Order: sequence, then C-alpha cells, then structure tokens
Amino acid sequence: MSDETTEVLRDLWAADASSRDEVDAICGPQKHCKNMKDVTFDGLAEPGSDLGSAWRDLLAREGKLSTSGGSIRDLVLGPGGEG
Repeated sequence: MSDETTEVLRDLWAADASSRDEVDAICGPQKHCKNMKDVTFDGLAEPGSDLGSAWRDLLAREGKLSTSGGSIRDLVLGPGGEG
C-alpha cells in the first residue's frame, strides 16, 4: 500500500463526529446499498471447510496475500504504534 493511501486511511480512521457531520453537510444524506442484501459467501469455500482458509487461498491466487505479519493496528498507527 502506498504511503499516500495509508495516510488517507489514517485520516479517515482518526476523524471525529464533527468531521462526519461536515461530510454529510457537503454530500447530503447517504442511503445504504440495498443491492448487497442478498450477497453471500456461499460457494467461496467447499461445504464443511473453513471460510478463512478459503479467503486466504483466494487472496494468494490473486497475488494479494500479505505475509508481512503486519496488523490493522500497524496500518492505522504506523510502525511502532505512534499516531
């Protein structure tokens, strides 16, 4: 992930309610996508198998699986946990 992308995500995660209100004022009220109500993960994993393993296998096949051992905390706060 690029440094710019990481910085944008950190800014979004650090936003407070007043920031959300400002965005709502600019963009107007947002509706939830009802087209996603019937989306499931059926068929991603074989019956009786582990869905998590199926996701990892899919990500690996697509070249998207990271084995760096980083965490969401590292992504949000950066290396060393400093914000």
